[in-house]
Amino acid sequence: MKYLYFYDTKIGKIGIAEDDGYIIKIYFENGKIKKEDYEIFESEIIKEASSQLNQYLNGNRKDFNLPLKLIGTEFKKNVWNSLKNIPYGHTSSYKEVAISINNPKACRAVGMANNTNPIPIIIPCHRVIGSNNKLVGYAGGLEVKEFLLNLEKENL
Repeated sequence: MKYLYFYDTKIGKIGIAEDDGYIIKIYFENGKIKKEDYEIFESEIIKEASSQLNQYLNGNRKDFNLPLKLIGTEFKKNVWNSLKNIPYGHTSSYKEVAISINNPKACRAVGMANNTNPIPIIIPCHRVIGSNNKLVGYAGGLEVKEFLLNLEKENL
């Protein structure tokens, strides 16, 4: 059974989804949710994910310790797993991520995979910026991306 539960956070309403004990999705309030795919229920793993997320947003957590299930192509999974290696408080460019997965010409494809990251914040796609050091798109909005990056810099 897939469960989904919503929380009010410092960055707005967040939906956390799980399937069979694994976190599978985090939704921002502006995201498209097919609620019919889920039962609205606060499971133990969703409660734990919310707790860790709030600790992070309060500057008291740098790493997440949650079971994740990534649903996507092998290429996307490689990109998402690579994002987890970007250290707290640091950023990488799309090119650097492409190089990290041994596919240096895949900058655009890395951008598309980054754009479809199903578990933002926990898989820190907000740490990927343009090669010119500019903030580029983020599912939660650029103001949320900027908030997350500043939060991490202040708590290094």
